[in-house]
Amino acid sequence: MKTKILYTLIVSLLIIGCKSTQDTTDTNSTKTETVFDINTQPKAGPAPTINLGKPQTFELSNGLKVMVVENHKLPRVSAILTIDNGSIFEGDKAGVSSLTGNVLGNGTTSISKDDFNEEVDFLGANVSFSSQGASMNSLSKYFPKVLGLMADGALNPLFPQEDFDSQKTQLLEGLKFGENDIASIAGQVQGALMYGKNHPKGEFITPETAGNVTLDDVKSFYKKYYNPNNAYLIVIGDVNFNEVKTLATSKFSGWKKGEAVNYTIPEVTNVAKTEINFIDMSSAVQSNISISNTISLKKSDPDFYAALLANRILGGGGVARLFQNLRETNGFTYGAYSNIGNDHETASRFSASALVRNTVTDSAVVEFLKEIKLIKKELVSAEELKIAKASYVGSFVRALEQPATAAQYALNIETENLPKDYYENYLKNFNAVTLEQVRDAANKYFQDDNLRVIIVGKGSDVIPSLEKMGLPINYFDKEGNSVEAPSAAPTVSADVTTQSILDKYISAVGGKENVKAVKSIFVSADVTITGVPFPLTAETKEMTPNKSSMEMNAAGMGTLMKQKFNGESGYIEQQGMKKELTAEEIAEKKTETTIFPELHYDLSTLSIEGIEKIDGENAYKVNVDGGDSYRFYDVKTGYLVRIESSTEMQGQTITTTVNFSDYTKRGNVILPSTQSVISGPQNIVMKATDIKINEGVTNADFE
Repeated sequence: MKTKILYTLIVSLLIIGCKSTQDTTDTNSTKTETVFDINTQPKAGPAPTINLGKPQTFELSNGLKVMVVENHKLPRVSAILTIDNGSIFEGDKAGVSSLTGNVLGNGTTSISKDDFNEEVDFLGANVSFSSQGASMNSLSKYFPKVLGLMADGALNPLFPQEDFDSQKTQLLEGLKFGENDIASIAGQVQGALMYGKNHPKGEFITPETAGNVTLDDVKSFYKKYYNPNNAYLIVIGDVNFNEVKTLATSKFSGWKKGEAVNYTIPEVTNVAKTEINFIDMSSAVQSNISISNTISLKKSDPDFYAALLANRILGGGGVARLFQNLRETNGFTYGAYSNIGNDHETASRFSASALVRNTVTDSAVVEFLKEIKLIKKELVSAEELKIAKASYVGSFVRALEQPATAAQYALNIETENLPKDYYENYLKNFNAVTLEQVRDAANKYFQDDNLRVIIVGKGSDVIPSLEKMGLPINYFDKEGNSVEAPSAAPTVSADVTTQSILDKYISAVGGKENVKAVKSIFVSADVTITGVPFPLTAETKEMTPNKSSMEMNAAGMGTLMKQKFNGESGYIEQQGMKKELTAEEIAEKKTETTIFPELHYDLSTLSIEGIEKIDGENAYKVNVDGGDSYRFYDVKTGYLVRIESSTEMQGQTITTTVNFSDYTKRGNVILPSTQSVISGPQNIVMKATDIKINEGVTNADFE
């Protein structure tokens, strides 16, 4: 599957699931026009009245606290069961809570998984489970039945070995998928460095810890942590309190109380002086930057609202300072943001982050630090504060439309010792924040001398410029362990030429005669992409000299996209919409050689750019067009291990990287069975299920 085909695959995946809207104005309808004076600012409407409803409560003898908010506007009911265990440290079995949550709901001691799901679907309801509770929503007339199903699933799980094995396999596959994903690695390393790996917020799941988990561990975790001691059942909707009390007592009274769980959370501290923590990833085409310090912030703190507003002004969206600076002014990134956490139990953190081009990593760090210092030093403008407050008003009011939000707010009041009218006064407290309070909160929670600048990126590209910043640099591996600085790349031997690199590759994959004998390749592959929950498959067909075909399918959805080129013309079809290739695209495709282009390169267009590490191994970097297209060949094996190319899109440089691995003999040649594609935020993995040489392909496949 060649680079041009992969570009189309990426674009197609980007539009999957996207919804389009259309203006359907009725031109025959009669409308009354209202004339506005554009020179007069509209008067502000009345402040919204916040009325969450006062919960009625009762407690069962086993400790389960039930909260009921009657709301009869719609004939629907939502219920959330939350077990407030606090932070849980899983240690060498990290992943056990995730697996417990995934296995819950797969049948009970009284009903099979299929019958359970069929019953829920028949009632038009939703029921879900996690390691810390369950939730449901349904029409009010079916509420007793659906609550009973949720209670049965939560209290009487079946824990079948087959489902556990399946969930564990999926977890391990997901971890393997993320091994070279810069975002996944950044997420786990940031937590480990900020909190320490002995902290619940610092530990992360690895293939080793997940592999340690057995079904007995899941059962033990459930027994220890899934109990009513600190549990809350919140019911909101078209219900009657007394009926809920009777129903909850009937369904949950048999839930046995467990032993109290105590865990001392380690203290965390910030670094004594701002430093750079660098994680080298030779496959990174961008730098993932996170600038962070730990904080202690609770919802009950008097400066809570000012802290949130300071963060919103600094990095809370497209109009915030970081976005305007790093994207709009400097063009370093698609977006730059900041976030401030709060936790009533342990430390949380402030962080500012972005994905930036390798060449501007140091400049981006400078701009981040500049903006953090500025908001601490000078008052924000009245307009900035006004916009930030309006944003919170809008998001808060919109969130109240969801029953789950009201349930969470009721739970927060109970578990975080908040005043009963906390959310009724929420917007009033936001609107009371002054410019001086925003500056004070920024000074308290945004550090500028005690920051960890955590960067996951390509060391050979960015370390030299980072060293010039004067900040100390400490190096870590992908699991947060301290390591030595990456060694300098070796130099290319004088006897190595572009011809010798190509010859070694051709020899490694089968020899010149066998390679020249390949006239067509047919590949069937399973496709996975982060964020796409359904399985995908792809079929690619190539025929010399330049014919190509690709079709991508999704289970239950049929063909999502096609790309065809028959040597003279072609088209792209996405979800039923067909577009013929332009004359320019056709001319470009005619110059491509789809199978083994190494046989046909003009050596005058090639140059060796050096040696780089690819997954820990040295590879020659060869420029193939005098521009931004590179091919990487393993120094030892000769195999092609990576293709890298860049293109301009909307003023941004998009780099697409295709990694090749799992080389396997197919007939008389050796081909990669796995390809991973990284383009911007997209990470796609294609694993071949079948590869056919000189069979299964005809000219008709390209029409």
